[in-house]
Amino acid sequence: MKNRILNKPIQFILICLALISLTGCATREQIVYFQGDIDSIEQQVEKYSPTIQPDDLLVITISARDFEATKPFNQVNYYYQSPNEARLQTYLVDEEGNIDYPVLGKIELGGLTRSQATNKLKKLLEEYIIDPGATINITNFKVTVLGEVTRPGSYTIPNERITILEALGLAGDLTINGVRNNVMVIREINGEKTFHRVDLTSGNVVNSPVYFLMQNDVVYIEPNKAQIQSSAFGRNTSIIISVAGLLITVISVLTR
Repeated sequence: MKNRILNKPIQFILICLALISLTGCATREQIVYFQGDIDSIEQQVEKYSPTIQPDDLLVITISARDFEATKPFNQVNYYYQSPNEARLQTYLVDEEGNIDYPVLGKIELGGLTRSQATNKLKKLLEEYIIDPGATINITNFKVTVLGEVTRPGSYTIPNERITILEALGLAGDLTINGVRNNVMVIREINGEKTFHRVDLTSGNVVNSPVYFLMQNDVVYIEPNKAQIQSSAFGRNTSIIISVAGLLITVISVLTR
């Protein structure tokens, strides 16, 4: 009888430990991407092209058969470390969407896609150059991924086109503790921040307005409840385990 009574605390401790382990379990619906009726998703994602925004840094290259005619428009910066090494001038888009360009002066490019901005620039250049060509690149196109991912940080995108899934891929994907059905994308448009929620477990994710990310977007993956609880008890976990082990040892000795 005494052994049965003393064994009850042990049973209670084991049950508690089992319940704690179960709280960390996740279901398939919480982990797997693209659930639901995949066939109902639009087969072709609408073509997307980012628009030029304030604070963008643009590199503009002008070309033509007459190379000499392009020189006033292709301003060059020289590195102080190596005078023989040069790179093209970058142009900052101001708050009103304008750049200050050689010869042409102030040009409004904000809100235009790269293709639209290129066509506008070529038309302006026709007054000075015969059959001009133009290439525009955004050099500071980057997105930031934070929270429950393997490699949080900021990533520069050379091709200026990236989806939220590709950004998460760059960051090493979500950890097992990341909430997949409530991903936040923070976007700034005209100085105002907007907040969007994305469900990666939904097959309809490709139709989200933030499926294609814009420059300077921030993707945040929040931790699940188990991770939050783990963080809250993190400093005390070793103490709790030690106390539980001591109690089990004491009770085991008493029941001999």
